[in-house]
Amino acid sequence: MSESMTGPDDGSRTEPGGDGGAVGAEPFGTEAYDPAAPAPLHVPRTPTGDDGVDALLDRLGDADHLATDGHVEVYEDVHRGLRDTLTALDARPGPPAPPGSTDHSNSNRS
Repeated sequence: MSESMTGPDDGSRTEPGGDGGAVGAEPFGTEAYDPAAPAPLHVPRTPTGDDGVDALLDRLGDADHLATDGHVEVYEDVHRGLRDTLTALDARPGPPAPPGSTDHSNSNRS
């Protein structure tokens, strides 16, 4: 007989190199590697000096703790916030244009 037997001959046998019969058991003290598990990317985020933009960029760190299918919600939220911030910049009145700089008529005609 080539199989090893453990204990008294009670009919239980252990496969060579097996785990004692427990299907899917992990050795004590080890964790299974899950390639789909969330993992931080550790991408550095340099502060911009604008508190609102910096808060949105910090929000990208939330994706580090989510499964891949949760990233889209974070990215869309950040994109929406950045777009709104840029839109607000366009809506603010800027300094007045110098006189005559917007006059495109051809006043040099004789």
